[in-house]
Amino acid sequence: MISPGIFKAYDIRGVVDSTLTIEAVRAIGAAVGATAAERGVQHVVVGRDGRLSGPKLSAALIEGIRSAGVGVIDIGMVPTPVLYFATHSLGTGTGVEITGSHNPPEYNGLKMMIAGDTLHGDGIQALRQRIEDGRLERADQPGELKQADVVDEYLARIVGDVKLARPMKIAIDCGNGVGGAVAPRLYRLLGCDVIELFCDVDGTFPNHHPDPAHPENLQDLIRCLRETDAELGLAFDGDGDRLGAVTKDGQIIYPDRQIMLFAQDILAHRKGGEIIFDVKCTRQLAPWIRQHGGTPTMWRTGHSLIKAKLKESKAPFAGEMSGHLFFNDRWPGFDDGMYAGARLLEILSRHPDPSAVLNALPSAVNTPELQLKTAEGENFSLVDRLKLEGRFEGASEVITIDGVRVEYPDGFGLARPSNTTPVVVMRFEGDNEAAMKRIQAAFGAEIRKLEPDVQLPF
Repeated sequence: MISPGIFKAYDIRGVVDSTLTIEAVRAIGAAVGATAAERGVQHVVVGRDGRLSGPKLSAALIEGIRSAGVGVIDIGMVPTPVLYFATHSLGTGTGVEITGSHNPPEYNGLKMMIAGDTLHGDGIQALRQRIEDGRLERADQPGELKQADVVDEYLARIVGDVKLARPMKIAIDCGNGVGGAVAPRLYRLLGCDVIELFCDVDGTFPNHHPDPAHPENLQDLIRCLRETDAELGLAFDGDGDRLGAVTKDGQIIYPDRQIMLFAQDILAHRKGGEIIFDVKCTRQLAPWIRQHGGTPTMWRTGHSLIKAKLKESKAPFAGEMSGHLFFNDRWPGFDDGMYAGARLLEILSRHPDPSAVLNALPSAVNTPELQLKTAEGENFSLVDRLKLEGRFEGASEVITIDGVRVEYPDGFGLARPSNTTPVVVMRFEGDNEAAMKRIQAAFGAEIRKLEPDVQLPF
């Protein structure tokens, strides 16, 4: 039996040797192989991040895929974006990265693409159903196994595309994630003087959690910028597909403001282009996109969902608050924190004071992501009830594409169920502190009507 709980909305994830077992990963490999074969795919690219469980899970996955008669190209320990790149450069459109992303060391998981589509939602559940139904054809002959090294090609592709106007001195923090195996080389090849923080790959993550979405994980980088002559800081999550940015004066430039800079740059040569962003982003973003000649589209949170929307719309760029940034402009449209960092440096290298450029981006008083903890599954029911029963006086618009986002003339509030953990993710923004507090109070009051004993995260 395989734990059904490991099949999440955007990927497969669980605790190694508990819910995510060797047997489970082998069966998932067989299901991926069978699905790939049905879609005419001959080879699946397989990579893994730097977690200690990566080698044994990779071996099990490869065995499963090959059992379906489908070949495997093993590219070894690489960041997730390098796996995505390999599916393009090797022409398979199909790949699996074994990664726990930013989760604690005991976790691992799988991010999957088949025939050009990133699996999410029903696609992931279809793998589970195939395993439960026993529809795992065993081929007479296992698929072939080949090794390939694509990192040099990946680096060459970026260095051939991105040009800095001047050399820059930067600090990068890889949080001991697999990005440390590639990012320092990349930025040096682009002409940067690089100060490395925690760039040795260590699956125990001994220094801090590899997640730049949380301010506590950026304190080492902030301190480095204060104590050295580096002019900018970049941070990456555990598998290198998300970007964090810090200015010389220690300001965290959250991804929704990074999106502003990228949108402005892209729209200068892609007039009228669509820019996609998720429901957690600042309300300053849509007017900024319109001001620069673009079409703003708010969409659901989740790297797989954003990627699917990007593919459907052929927009030149998409991004989400978590730091997944998708360039469909000079790049094949997948989320890549390291490439996004290179594009950021390309823009900022044109200015003598990069921090001034970043700090000048429109801002507002806002919270980071807040988490209201619930019992398993109750986060969805609570938000569904809030949609139906919530009464938000003075609201100008209520958006329900992903949870409940309530727009006011002077701010917004958001409550959406996480697809990965049993929490309601909340975020608030206001033109000033008083506006933000008022919106928080309005949300708090409506949630307490539904759940009087709830522990609010604010």
